[in-house]
Amino acid sequence: MNRRLFPHPWLTITLALVWVLLVNALNPGTVILGLLLGWAIPLFTLRFWPEPVPVRRPLTLLRFLAVVLTDILIANFIVATLILRGPKPLKPAFVRLPLDLKSELAISLLANTICLTPGTVSAELSPAHDHLLVHSLNTDDPDALVRTIKQRYEAPLKEVFEP
Repeated sequence: MNRRLFPHPWLTITLALVWVLLVNALNPGTVILGLLLGWAIPLFTLRFWPEPVPVRRPLTLLRFLAVVLTDILIANFIVATLILRGPKPLKPAFVRLPLDLKSELAISLLANTICLTPGTVSAELSPAHDHLLVHSLNTDDPDALVRTIKQRYEAPLKEVFEP
C-alpha cells in the first residue's frame, strides 16, 4: 500500500468505523463518507505526525479498546449511582500513577483513556514524564486504583506501542 496515499491505514479504518458509529446508520453513503474522511484526515494531518505510529500488536489493541469501552459503560452506571444515591460523602483522591511508558503517544493515550472513563481525570503529567497525577471521584483504596490503571490500560498500551 502506498504510504503517500494512505499514510496511516489503521487510522483510516478506525476513523471510518467511528464515523459509521457516530452516524448510527449502515448504508453505502455513510460508509463511503466514513472512508473518505478516514482517508482525508490522516492525509491532511500528515505533517503533524513526526514519525510513523508503530502498532506492534493489533489484537492487543482491539482487546484494549474492548476493555476501555466496557469500563466506560460500567463507570457511567457507577457515577450515576453515586449521584442518585443522595448526599452520602464521596471519597475523592489525587493519586500519583508511576509510568512505565516512554512513548509520548502511549502516555497521551493513557491520559486520554483515564479522562474518558467517568469518575477519573488525568490532571498533570510530571515534567520528567515519569508519573501522572490522576483524580478519582470516589475511591476507598488509591493503591488499587493505581494497580487497576496499570494493569487494564498501561500494560496493553506498552505492549502495543513500545518495543
